[in-house]
Amino acid sequence: MQKSKHNLKYIIFDFLASLIAWTLFYVFRKTNIEPEALGQSVPVIFDYKFYVALVIIPIFWLVLHVLSGYYKVPYRKSRLNELGQTLFTTILGVTILFFVFILDDWVVDYKQYYKLYLALFSLQFTFTYFPRLIITSIVNKKVHSRKLLFNTLIIGSNHKAVKLLEEFESQRISSGLKFVGFIFVEDQQHYLLEEHLPKLGGLKDIKTIISEYKIEEVVIAIESKEHSKIKNIINKLHGERVIIKVIPDMYDILIGKVRMSSIFGLALIEINHNIMPVWQQYTKRFLDIFFSLFAIILLMPVYIALSIGVKLSSPGPILYSHQRIGKNGEAFKIFKFRSMYVDAEKDGPALSSKNDSRVTPFGKFIRKTRLDEFPQFFNVLKGDMSLVGPRPERQFYIDQITEKAPHYSHLLSVRPGITSWGQVKYGYAENVDQMIERLKYDIIYIENRSLFIDFKIMIYTIKIIFQAKGI
Repeated sequence: MQKSKHNLKYIIFDFLASLIAWTLFYVFRKTNIEPEALGQSVPVIFDYKFYVALVIIPIFWLVLHVLSGYYKVPYRKSRLNELGQTLFTTILGVTILFFVFILDDWVVDYKQYYKLYLALFSLQFTFTYFPRLIITSIVNKKVHSRKLLFNTLIIGSNHKAVKLLEEFESQRISSGLKFVGFIFVEDQQHYLLEEHLPKLGGLKDIKTIISEYKIEEVVIAIESKEHSKIKNIINKLHGERVIIKVIPDMYDILIGKVRMSSIFGLALIEINHNIMPVWQQYTKRFLDIFFSLFAIILLMPVYIALSIGVKLSSPGPILYSHQRIGKNGEAFKIFKFRSMYVDAEKDGPALSSKNDSRVTPFGKFIRKTRLDEFPQFFNVLKGDMSLVGPRPERQFYIDQITEKAPHYSHLLSVRPGITSWGQVKYGYAENVDQMIERLKYDIIYIENRSLFIDFKIMIYTIKIIFQAKGI
């Protein structure tokens, strides 16, 4: 709630900035540009077009700021990063407005276009950036003076954890962390950190502790002998809305994992799973909807042909559907063209193999070309799936996979896809071990995802369809 109120300050001032900037720009056009073009003075009249623009333009700027991800982290903003982000967003926004609203203005010569662009840029940047700078500076001052603190949990209980706590407490300028307690990784009779902080529980209790104590940040400070537990700790923290930081060793520093974000803060590695920038996340969803609608309309003759093929291949329904697990572990019904005989899974779920007798002759063709997946464009429109993402699995198989590979849970942090890098690189899996082998490709995709990678995977998928190499 406090974050929402603080974000509201930025939103209100950004809204007012766009109103004031556009009003002053409108006056500038009427008093400096149009008189030169028309050869006479022009009265400043706020007409219907001005008021329409005054409604559209602030909304445009707020949408642009949302897409840039500015409001995603209301606290602990870097003023230098804020300057760069505001500068880039303003240049982009002013360029768009210039071509939409200004390019058809009456001008004496092209130099006046430069004046118009610079005037709008100067006004928009000034009225946007300086209120932001003031708000951010006030917040940062509260953080540095320990008036604004964020509940923090230490994972670790011995020498490194004690040293970390001592370093934080000896800081002249605060990092804003309020250590509420620690949890241990390995059970033992006495913990060194107990003399400084309360013991809240063990690793198994972490989700409950985060919820109960309203934890916003977790610092992993485990001993060298406990490093084998890192993977388990990260898996336990998966899905929790907390900032995760780890004490680096010299190897991490030398290979460039440690990045300076604050002059006064300690050297910690922040584990960030939000690899894809906010604007790319919104663009990805827009492209999902656009291309799915386009594909459904364009491929309607193919849908009809496939429906006839499925119906003629064997008795039974055209579409096959069952429950799969999607983003955040939510179940949804997936649709496919039926490629197997009816009651193929009457004895329970079973993965398909290369020469599976349950697959119809026509089913072999549509599985090879991946045409059986085409109805999933409707799943994409509903928001259950994306064009590109890890393939969704049934809970029956997820339970078996997570027993051997707990890190499978990372796949549930994104929307599943019609196609994936694991599918392109590995193909269909015939057993749980092959699913786990394919898993590493999907994990790598999640940690490196971008629109460029998505386009690349889609191109390879189209290639597979035309080459019929789906199995």
